Amino acid sequence: MASYVPIGVMDSSESEIDYLFGFRYNFKVVRVEPLANMGQVTALLNSIGWTLPVLPELDDLTVGGLVMGTGIESSSHIYGLFQHICVAYELVLADGSLVRCTEEENSDLFHAVPWSCGTLGFLVAAEIKIVPAKAWVKLRYEPVRGLENICKRFAEASQNKQNTFVEGIQYSLDSAVIMTGTMTDHAEPDKINRIGLHFKPWFFKHVESYLKGERSGVEFIPLRHYYHRHTQSIFWEIQDIIPFGNNPAFRWLFGWMVPPKISLLKLTQGETIRRLYEQHHVVQDMLVPMKHLQAAITRFHQQINVYPLWLCPFLLPAGRGMVHPKGQQEELYVDIGAYGEPKVKHFEARASTRQLEKFVRDVHGFQMLYADVYMDREEFWEMFDGQLYHKLRAELGCKEAFPEVYDKICKSARH
Repeated sequence: MASYVPIGVMDSSESEIDYLFGFRYNFKVVRVEPLANMGQVTALLNSIGWTLPVLPELDDLTVGGLVMGTGIESSSHIYGLFQHICVAYELVLADGSLVRCTEEENSDLFHAVPWSCGTLGFLVAAEIKIVPAKAWVKLRYEPVRGLENICKRFAEASQNKQNTFVEGIQYSLDSAVIMTGTMTDHAEPDKINRIGLHFKPWFFKHVESYLKGERSGVEFIPLRHYYHRHTQSIFWEIQDIIPFGNNPAFRWLFGWMVPPKISLLKLTQGETIRRLYEQHHVVQDMLVPMKHLQAAITRFHQQINVYPLWLCPFLLPAGRGMVHPKGQQEELYVDIGAYGEPKVKHFEARASTRQLEKFVRDVHGFQMLYADVYMDREEFWEMFDGQLYHKLRAELGCKEAFPEVYDKICKSARH
């Protein structure tokens, strides 16, 4: 078995605040427990002038879920996925030992943890980079028509590192709004939009107004409001749960109650509703190289015809874990998020998703593992690099303690 060094107790003479903000390092870090969620992280860090370089949108997303699964945000074209801003993990292994892993210490384990879904050990803490925050996001809205033009403009915006944030919402095959943002400490008073207030329109509907009005625009949004811009409407999923939820009267009177907890919705969902939802609703994030974006959107349109689509660029560096570029050189990718009711005739969840999965494998893309996965085991390990993962499973005695990641997340393995 490989040698893994257990974590020692922090020296009591060490300043707690120095440890918290990582002044021992060349950069600042925070040490966070896995159940801390993004709403809590932003509430604390933003209040003292700091932020995570990659801060996924929804309030209830936890550090543990984002490490063991994955996380992305509109700053990922600069910083990569959530795993790429993490500098250390603390894990309880199958034998009960507590270890710390970094790029230098227990390096194999450090690279294998992301996307492993808790099948190599239990995460008990993560150390994550932080960067200085500013009060506002200056956000520019640009409506774009024509699929080729959308893909061209989106790629250009994503390659421009002057843009701190880049995001696209595609409302049809040939219409989208591309948003680019930068952090600033100064806002123009007449262009301030506090989008996080409970009575404000759902963000994706607000964005759509620029498309319908055929106009570009600039707004100044409080940083924390920007980070959680999709929380209120769970992107656009809430429109299928509360169809009248964007009505101004409803927002004013009851907007403070939205969104309902996703965990509560799952807990109270009966089997019949669950099956109907599975067969008539899509929730998928497919990660494909930017150079294949136009082909990917076309394939999404043909197979499921779900709009809006969420477009989020990210830089994928070379690596040794389950997810890295094929050529082992960093590459710009894009997350295509499809959440909603398919509009194609005779939609069949398994067949349609398998077609998308095959396309994604063929272009060396990846499927987020929170979603329904219909690949067989061979197809799964064609999509993901399992070399390091399986090596560590054998070395650390995981086979008797934890299921393989495929058996944990794939529908065909669970039934």
